[in-house]
Amino acid sequence: MVAASNTSPNPRTDCVPSVAIPVVDLLEERTLVKDLIVRSCEELGFFKVINHGVPLDVPARMEATSMEFFSLPSSEKKLAGPANPLGYGSKSIGLRGDTGDVEYLLLPTNASCMAKRACAISTNYPHEFSSVMNEYVDAVKSLACEILELLAEGLGLNNTEVFSKLIRDRESDSLLRLNHYLPYNSKEDNYKNSSRIGFGEHTDPQIITILKSNDVEGFQILGPFGAWVPVPPDPDSFFVNVGDALQVMTNGRVLSVRHRAMASSYMPRLSMVYFGAPPLGAWISPLSEMITSKEPKRYKSFTWGDYKKAMYTLSLGHNRLDRFQTDSDPTKRMFEYSTSIEKVN
Repeated sequence: MVAASNTSPNPRTDCVPSVAIPVVDLLEERTLVKDLIVRSCEELGFFKVINHGVPLDVPARMEATSMEFFSLPSSEKKLAGPANPLGYGSKSIGLRGDTGDVEYLLLPTNASCMAKRACAISTNYPHEFSSVMNEYVDAVKSLACEILELLAEGLGLNNTEVFSKLIRDRESDSLLRLNHYLPYNSKEDNYKNSSRIGFGEHTDPQIITILKSNDVEGFQILGPFGAWVPVPPDPDSFFVNVGDALQVMTNGRVLSVRHRAMASSYMPRLSMVYFGAPPLGAWISPLSEMITSKEPKRYKSFTWGDYKKAMYTLSLGHNRLDRFQTDSDPTKRMFEYSTSIEKVN
């Protein structure tokens, strides 16, 4: 098992394509599925899901509607912004000066809020836009809940809905993000600019992320040995990221995966990202079943709203969980020890 700790946000350019991405087939025998989900979350914090049960026409409509928006003139797209944090954004990411070669829409997943946003995003067909978005959100939320319940069962928790109930809550702070990465004009330009960052290194703060993209490469995760692992695109499948909140609730047993998106392709890349989050007032804390004498409590308790506030004060690549570690967290003690040694030397 790889220790559930995040590395520093220092730039890394090394890439190792040899690490296999776990593939979870939801039609396999349940015991095998839940065991593979647990192992994948512990070792990488990331896996691919096939035979997921989402009808292919649902993401197809979502992709077509998204590309229709991103194909609009810049002046029309800007009517849906600026992202604060919801809405249309381009280049700028977050509030701390981070940038990337990306344009995006960040949307609420609440159906009524989505309908209001749609009026600014699609002035001609707002109802159709919100209908497609809500259909997609319903499908991927259901998939996220199924995965979280399989994970809870695999971890041996008494309440297998302990994670999923937070994103099913009517006050859930879940979000939908559409990222559009513009290409270079030729293969030659693409080769020369193969390290162009579309969306910089970070972890997702929420509980779980369900990612879908078109058939264009660019997504990478940070592997267990500190090198970037390219994730081959698969437009018929979904990819799953463990988020910070889930790492905390499992007391560090599962890993919130660091990842980034490269925008070096000569084809446009579209990703559709569902962030499953708890309500703002929900308390996030290590579950008692995850705390033992050998694995003492590693994180302090906090509300999701407090975590979001802290997140907005930090840069994209910062390890946000550093602020919420307890003194008993072995990774914190190791960091403090190595820092003191450096000062002595």
